[in-house]
Amino acid sequence: MDEKPVQVTLEDIGTPLQQVTFVVVDLETTGGLSAGAAITEFGAVKVRGGEVLGEFQTLVDPGGPVPAQIQVLTGITTAMVIGAPKIEEVLPSFLEFARGSVLVAHNAPFDIGFLKAAAAQTGHAWPGFPVVDTVKLARRVVTRDEAPNHKLATLAGLFHATTTPEHRALADARATVDVLHALLGRMAPLGITHLEDLATAADPVPADVRRKRTLADGLPDAPGVYLFRGPKDEVLYVGTSTNLRKRVRSYFTAAEKRGRMREMVRIALGVTPVVCATRLEAQVRELRLIAQHNPRYNRRSRMPERMPWVRLTVEPFPRLSVVREVVEGATHLGPFASRGAAQAAVEALQDTFALRRCAGKLPGVPRPGASACHLAEIGRCSAPCVRTEAAPGYAEVVSAARAAMTGDPRAVVVEHAQRISTLIARELYEDAATVRDRLAAYLRGAARAQRLAPLARIAELCAARRTDDGGWELVLVRHGRLAATATVPPRTDPSPAIESLRATAEHVPAPIAPAPAGHPEEADLILGWLGSPGVRLVSLSEPWSLPVRSAAAWADPAAAIAGIAPLPELHEPTPEQRTATPGGPVPDMAVPGAA
Repeated sequence: MDEKPVQVTLEDIGTPLQQVTFVVVDLETTGGLSAGAAITEFGAVKVRGGEVLGEFQTLVDPGGPVPAQIQVLTGITTAMVIGAPKIEEVLPSFLEFARGSVLVAHNAPFDIGFLKAAAAQTGHAWPGFPVVDTVKLARRVVTRDEAPNHKLATLAGLFHATTTPEHRALADARATVDVLHALLGRMAPLGITHLEDLATAADPVPADVRRKRTLADGLPDAPGVYLFRGPKDEVLYVGTSTNLRKRVRSYFTAAEKRGRMREMVRIALGVTPVVCATRLEAQVRELRLIAQHNPRYNRRSRMPERMPWVRLTVEPFPRLSVVREVVEGATHLGPFASRGAAQAAVEALQDTFALRRCAGKLPGVPRPGASACHLAEIGRCSAPCVRTEAAPGYAEVVSAARAAMTGDPRAVVVEHAQRISTLIARELYEDAATVRDRLAAYLRGAARAQRLAPLARIAELCAARRTDDGGWELVLVRHGRLAATATVPPRTDPSPAIESLRATAEHVPAPIAPAPAGHPEEADLILGWLGSPGVRLVSLSEPWSLPVRSAAAWADPAAAIAGIAPLPELHEPTPEQRTATPGGPVPDMAVPGAA
């Protein structure tokens, strides 16, 4: 059993060490393992601010003889423990003595292991004391040049302890008190002055990084966003947390293992907190601040304007193109995380529909002398560039492709499932994987566009969710952008707060759907929140619905590709779903999130 030097769930986080009550404990036992041995002696000293507040000492009847080698080591004989109180009597007294304190022991896993075993044996719940191990602290600040080992007797001699350890519980506990105080004195110059510092004192953290932990001083214990700032007040990194101070402090401990974050911490000179009312607000603000400042140490969501879309162009003979922005009148998929993913979606559609692949803009009537390309010669393109009679057929192809982009993806799924089945039969597994990845990219892009488009068109959406304390979390969304949010205390009518949100919310100009007015990932966060349990739609300015036969219905494209899953079963909307929007019943439509 390996105890942490200090557990991190501390009720008194931030307490200066001189105000912390420590109970230094030492046990003598009949053996080295709690599973087969018993406690023979308790010794404990309660201290705070260098002052001894009390001591606890008693022999314990182990319920059997004390082994000879233990008698030689400790001097505790079987005769001495006969008639002593049993562990059932001693443990409750010790737990009361140590209540509300931080336990300290030299080689804490040994002593704490026996205490936990005794609690389980006697039917007592273990209180979950924070634990400090002086062995681990000594390894941090006592070098081999000073002491050959970190045994209690060695450290007691090094620090001139007033009590000499003698393998008796109270004497060893008194010696450990002196060792603890000496170790804390050495750690103060390293910035370890509070109980929460002690939680990571034994971590192998470089001194220059540990000293930066003062950057977290004064930060609130509240949810929000934090910004690490550099020498020129530039933003180095943006993050979010439910507890700003605790999260920022973690960057100066061994919990932070990312090399680039260690580099960032060494550069940082300050941290700016942005307190948020709700977790959703914090997540949205993080995205916006990353997009605004483009911090060099953030890797995600830095440049939303670079997220590519797939567009079915608006021209006499439309084609597919990877673009950076959405335009009126065209059909779009996305946005995608990368240009490669967008191109894979393009190839999935082109493999299904005979859309032209040439990049030039074609006239409505073929030019004299125009010649067809290689794709037309092999039957992969209807060649409207040279064949006047191909125009009506090409229009049908475009219509089918548009339907697959905005609604039912069945044609693309079936085509790719058949391709993969053929390739697997021929043992062309790498080619089959490529086809699978193209379909997956298309389905992700189609599903995302189909989810974003309805939200982007809604001028105003207000929703509410119960908070853990019985209040309300209110969210106002305009065109897919978080325009305002607030919380209402328990037993308070939320209606005035809703009206206030509407009056003071950010004005958001209408975007070109499916692109939302804000960051696409912001819209994803909002959709995720709206789909979470307990959310209630308060009001909608426009109907909000998705086609039942949409890309979102194919939740497991891999199963569909392999040909082992039936086509998605379609369900008629329930009466509640049909009336969930101000527009009334919507044939063959279902509200987002419907089963």
